[in-house]
Amino acid sequence: MLSLVVPVLNEADAIREFVRSVDAAIEAAWNGASDTPDLEIIFVDDGSSDPTATVVRALRKNDARIKLISLSRNFGKEAALSAGLHAASGDAAIPMDVDLQDPPDMLRPMVEAWKNGAKVVNARRADRSADSWFKRTSSRVFYRMMNLISDQPIADDVGDFRLLDRDALEVLNDMTEHTRFNKGLFSWIGFETATVEYVRPDRNVGQTKWKPLKLLSLAFDGITSSTTLPLRVWTLIGALIAIGAIGYAGWLIFYTLVHGADVPGYASLMVAILLLGGLNLISLGLIGEYLGRVAVQVRGRPLYIIASTEGL
Repeated sequence: MLSLVVPVLNEADAIREFVRSVDAAIEAAWNGASDTPDLEIIFVDDGSSDPTATVVRALRKNDARIKLISLSRNFGKEAALSAGLHAASGDAAIPMDVDLQDPPDMLRPMVEAWKNGAKVVNARRADRSADSWFKRTSSRVFYRMMNLISDQPIADDVGDFRLLDRDALEVLNDMTEHTRFNKGLFSWIGFETATVEYVRPDRNVGQTKWKPLKLLSLAFDGITSSTTLPLRVWTLIGALIAIGAIGYAGWLIFYTLVHGADVPGYASLMVAILLLGGLNLISLGLIGEYLGRVAVQVRGRPLYIIASTEGL
């Protein structure tokens, strides 16, 4: 059995087309063969304000494969995806976007790579021309920066769309992070990994929910959950500034003994104060980012709250 995990937020117009496309892809790829996988399609309604849940319920009346998790409010895609992965009962789970930018045609290549022994099968975007210039550029910069500083590198141009074997899924579901960055967790768990490539198509229905501020927040979550290097860097910066200050103090003592005291320069004094003040504020802000996430973790609140489930 394959579990397709589909977080949705105000996607009522896209759900029927998604199910039709999945069915068509399964039929085209396996054509009724004996090894055709059974499916469950788990929609996770992340606090939608449109009839998303109503559409899923209507489809469920004639299709027992379709299941619904309704969260009590909007918890964000990372939490909604985690809820779906916890509920998945298949031998493997595949997170997918309902907008069909994760093409169902890739299901067969991913399953074949899994059958050949891979525990995780990444779907890499070989062509992202369907994305905006801003999204392509920001994504490229983010992945490169993350791979420079993170404890475990993240595969370039690989989103949440991938196949996770039951063994990998169980490890993920045991993780207790409240600030979730699933792409980092997918890489951190290891296991034998294969990669298949695809051309990312245009969004089929609706509009993206990922605004620039949300992407920036996700980037901060990714950095703070994947590495503590930014904190350690400030130890190095502080040491270098201290060494420079000691050297400059020695120079001032020597200069004063040899040439006498000069009138202090206002400009150089202000530059030094502003530089050190700015560095202090940046370092305090960075510490605050980590500390805030520690506070969220130690509160022990649930990652999400399920209002209701249907078919699980």
